Amino acid sequence: MKQLEVQIMGQSYLLGCPDGGDARLLDAVHRVDTAMCRIRDAGKVRARDRIAVLAAVNLAFDVAELPAQGVVSAPADAASASVATAKLSNLLARLDQALNRDDQLL
Repeated sequence: MKQLEVQIMGQSYLLGCPDGGDARLLDAVHRVDTAMCRIRDAGKVRARDRIAVLAAVNLAFDVAELPAQGVVSAPADAASASVATAKLSNLLARLDQALNRDDQLL
């Protein structure tokens, strides 16, 4: 497993990446960054941990809506959505850990 350095909301993170998963990980990072920046730029929430939680909830809600939109129609697709949700949860947990480390340094 290799590591990729990425930027989320202007902060650098070093994330583990499975072989051949670069594009998917970068896409996930882009989605998280976009969601977090959108919340930050709305100006109502300033704390990074709260922004991360709101972005996580929004992204998880979007994933949960896939079956209702007809995107997930076969059992194999449901399993894939479940795996994607687990991976998103894992990514968000690592992001939360990184944010907590940064907050402790302040």
